[in-house]
Amino acid sequence: MRQKFSPQHISRLLMMIAFVCISFHGFGQQTGTRKNNIFYYPDSNSISDSYIKSQCRLDIYYPKNVKNFATVVWFHGGGITGGHREIPAALLDKGVAVIGVGYRLSPKAKAPAYLEDAAAAVAWAFKHIATYGGSNKLIFVSGHSAGGYLGAMISLDKQYLAKYKVDANDIAGVIPFSGQAITHFTVRQEMGIKDIQPTIDRYAPLYHVRSDAPPMLLITGDREMELLGRYEENAYLNRMMKLAGHKTTRLFELQGFDHGGMAQPAFPLLLKEVGELKKLILK
Repeated sequence: MRQKFSPQHISRLLMMIAFVCISFHGFGQQTGTRKNNIFYYPDSNSISDSYIKSQCRLDIYYPKNVKNFATVVWFHGGGITGGHREIPAALLDKGVAVIGVGYRLSPKAKAPAYLEDAAAAVAWAFKHIATYGGSNKLIFVSGHSAGGYLGAMISLDKQYLAKYKVDANDIAGVIPFSGQAITHFTVRQEMGIKDIQPTIDRYAPLYHVRSDAPPMLLITGDREMELLGRYEENAYLNRMMKLAGHKTTRLFELQGFDHGGMAQPAFPLLLKEVGELKKLILK
């Protein structure tokens, strides 16, 4: 069932989630450790492309003195033409690790280069998170706008992670913020297609709906305030996933929030989803 949230509901929800987070993690916040500028492709010595070496890096922030923590792999927005890797402040010191991923941008790189980057970063998390104290059973994929699109694509189209012998079904949960569900407008632009001409091809999450995908929580802003048809795209993805037999896809519409503004009230929903799925996975 689609759920709507007014600004008043959001305020109450934030207070409730804050209380839950305090109860769950204890009254003292964890002080995390941060490591920056890690090259995430597996063999840096064999890669000579300077753009890959500069862009394909990640930062990780992880809790100290915590074992088997969950990890959120976070892809920044920016239309696949801008932006930079980031670790959102709203996710700091919440008992989870956060990996902020940089990736190649258009027009300097074209599809599927940035999808390949996204997969390599998630594969890095599966391979290395245990050395930081985390569990590779608790890798969550998220991001805002273009970042949400990248995360959804590599989670639904299994070929990208399969290259690294990672089964996309092992992702604990996919939580895109206002991600495109049709072919991304920058990918379409690379093909000479206008941004208001909808296309669903192999570069669209909708093209890869399947019943056995990881749990998926789709979050958008207000349908009347969102970028282009972002809410409607996600509503269609939600419907098609259910028709395909997927039983854990849900859609939240944050009423009163536009495309950029919806991220802040979405973060508590992400953390709540991570906490609930963690309990299910580890029980």
